[in-house]
Amino acid sequence: MPLIDLPLEELRAYGGRNPRPSDFDEFWDRSLREMKALDPEVEISKADFSVRGADCFDLWFTGTGGARVHAKILRPSEIHGKAPAVLQFHGYSASSGDWNDKLNYVSQGFIVAAMDCRGQGGQSHDTVSVKGTTLRGHIIRGLDDEPEKMYYRNVFLDTALLARIVMELPQVDETRVVATGGSQGGGLTLACAALEPRIKRAAPWFPFLCDYLRVWEMDQDVAAYDELRQFFRHHDPRHLRKNQIFEQLGYIDVQHLAPRIEAEVLMSTGLMDSICPPSTQFAAFNKIRSKKEVVIYPDFGHEGLPGFGDLAFQFLTGV
Repeated sequence: MPLIDLPLEELRAYGGRNPRPSDFDEFWDRSLREMKALDPEVEISKADFSVRGADCFDLWFTGTGGARVHAKILRPSEIHGKAPAVLQFHGYSASSGDWNDKLNYVSQGFIVAAMDCRGQGGQSHDTVSVKGTTLRGHIIRGLDDEPEKMYYRNVFLDTALLARIVMELPQVDETRVVATGGSQGGGLTLACAALEPRIKRAAPWFPFLCDYLRVWEMDQDVAAYDELRQFFRHHDPRHLRKNQIFEQLGYIDVQHLAPRIEAEVLMSTGLMDSICPPSTQFAAFNKIRSKKEVVIYPDFGHEGLPGFGDLAFQFLTGV
């Protein structure tokens, strides 16, 4: 079969290309302390959507930088004891989606929390002002500022804060909280599990936000990663800042957070994925130290992967 990336045996040993900042752990420990010191000012109100067997709510909380972040909350109408919960994270530029497509988990007794990423297609606000360009995307937002101002640093913290809020809900069994999502949602699933080690299981689909230098060197900085190409073309056309740029991106590279994950992980990867190349996904997967499995789709790219939805559903609801 044709290849767009390394052979599978090399992918399984691939260690990543993007540099890891020397103070990476200190940066994230400091960021977590900032998050934990916040008053999230949680507000929960009845949603407009209603359906038999489920109660639906809008949840708002305050994240870093004062942003108000929105999530959809669904729970079974009848809960006996405490229920497990699933956190859902959406793809790049999208939103938490419709209410009805979350009812499969509710039917299995789960509470669902689906987050809108700040400043994307949902209701969450993006309030952090940054120096420099914001052209074409969020990866490059804050590259000309302090690392704490980087967009994804704050979104990663939003996922962990949402997890903490959900775990503190009186109806939730905090020992049975899982996470899932595809593409950007896959990267956020891994980031959430890394920053909130109580996450029990995680099921990411072809995760985004991994190994930026590899994407750039493969000339795959198009589509989801096009903002990297545009940043260099407009702001560093001679690549004089290349090393500094990719080191700063290292703070928000999921592969460097992956060793913190304690959850059991079930991941899917299409070997023909030209949006999030397989090697970038394996850069993160190979650094996970907890129990893990990757499901391979040799002929598929960044698209629906037949059967993985069922596998992930059974994996997560079996917690």
